Amino acid sequence: MTGTERSADWLKAGGLRPTRQRLVLACLLVGDGENRHVTAESLHALSAEAGEKVSLATVYNTLRAFCDAGLMNEVVVDGSKSYFDTRIDDHPHFYWEDSHTLTDAPAEELEISALPKAPDGMEVARVDVVIRLRRA
Repeated sequence: MTGTERSADWLKAGGLRPTRQRLVLACLLVGDGENRHVTAESLHALSAEAGEKVSLATVYNTLRAFCDAGLMNEVVVDGSKSYFDTRIDDHPHFYWEDSHTLTDAPAEELEISALPKAPDGMEVARVDVVIRLRRA
């Protein structure tokens, strides 16, 4: 399967029409079958390096559409920096403070024994675990 075919199938799985810009960004995100953690800025830079003209606003809007379609998850670090993860199962992350990168942490080593009760009329949608790392 080519990267373009994989990307088109990914978009189809999310119910999204494969526009040229969505296909370009999807190829950069999942074309090789690997999972990625990107920021809008890093994906914009990747698209420019690939010779594709996609505005930063379009990258932001497309990442939001991918999240809304359930194709990606947004992981917020510091309340201001968003990373977008193509791996959508529940798993923790390491945030590397010195390089400002996000990577997967081993889920099998994480144990959450209890969560606070959700307020009336609410349910827990998901729990994001971000483990911040810095040099000792």
